[in-house]
Amino acid sequence: MPAALENVSLRDQFHLDRIALRLLSLFLGLTGYGAALALLIRSGLGADPWDVLHVAISQRIGLSVGTVIILVSFLVLAAWIPLRQHPGIGTLANALWVGVATDLTLFVVPPVHGLPLAITMMVGGVLLNAVSDAVYIGAHLGPGPRDGLMTGLHHRTGRPVGPLRFGIEATVLVAGWLLGGPVGVGTFVYAIAIGPIVGWVLPHVTIPVRRRAVRGAAGA
Repeated sequence: MPAALENVSLRDQFHLDRIALRLLSLFLGLTGYGAALALLIRSGLGADPWDVLHVAISQRIGLSVGTVIILVSFLVLAAWIPLRQHPGIGTLANALWVGVATDLTLFVVPPVHGLPLAITMMVGGVLLNAVSDAVYIGAHLGPGPRDGLMTGLHHRTGRPVGPLRFGIEATVLVAGWLLGGPVGVGTFVYAIAIGPIVGWVLPHVTIPVRRRAVRGAAGA
């Protein structure tokens, strides 16, 4: 999220330029993101690091994966409080909608049988996740709960985001694996591919923020 938007309140975000387009981009991105997580799970070749934990918890307590995603999202948001992070429209939408989109996709997409189809679904899930992530980020309406935790720790500790992200996701992955979550080749393909693909797609889907609109929204 650009520095120009860091002090824009959730309410004032509704006054940003091209807000209708931003909201459309936001929900397209979040829907695709949740659907992609479900495709990775259904491939049977391993989930992304956070979903390794989500699936493990789901299997142990009997709630749907999407419900667990929502519950964990709000637990992570609670960790924002001591970090003095402020949620945006996209933050709250992410916490609520990604889990719904994941459950809807899991409902309509059955588990696959056969390695070729599983690989196709895994690759499709990684690509859809990366593109959707870029579309969501490009709306400039606030970080997701997990990304905000990383940036909040960065501001609080001064440590680089990269190592912080690696440390958090490695911890989550190991915890999920120990609980019986689905770690596989898809987990490692996701970890390697997601960053470069998002970086390539993001400039093409970002909705630039006009500085004048941001100052007006912030009441300057």
